[in-house]
Amino acid sequence: MSMLQPKKEKFRKQFRGKRGGVALRGATVAFGDFGMKAVTGGWITSREIEAARKKITFMTKRAGKYWLRIFPHKPITKKPVGVKMGSGKGPVEEHVAVVRPGTIIFELGGVTKEVAQQAFDKAGHKLSVRTTLISK
Repeated sequence: MSMLQPKKEKFRKQFRGKRGGVALRGATVAFGDFGMKAVTGGWITSREIEAARKKITFMTKRAGKYWLRIFPHKPITKKPVGVKMGSGKGPVEEHVAVVRPGTIIFELGGVTKEVAQQAFDKAGHKLSVRTTLISK
């Protein structure tokens, strides 16, 4: 299974940007009954998203339905170790999703609150932001 990344990009490299504020969009449960909400902000890599997704499908035993509410649109570049300053930006290394406090990351429907709580707890360990369960 390949990691999530955009099919096509107009510009390959981006600035890192500011990370202030709270989520203005994507902060309410829209599809399922329960949501996994970010308490802190940060960047979530496509690897973290995939690991959390796999944990959720495992914990729910494929019962119900899950929705992924974030997507890694932002390319992150890195320069090799031991390269001197200057000579431009490095190659794109990975893609991340910018998450602010309040963003809903995953949603679950068709499962009990206990199952959702358990699944989101386990999946939360895979992510670099603190999360909590919220209900519709």
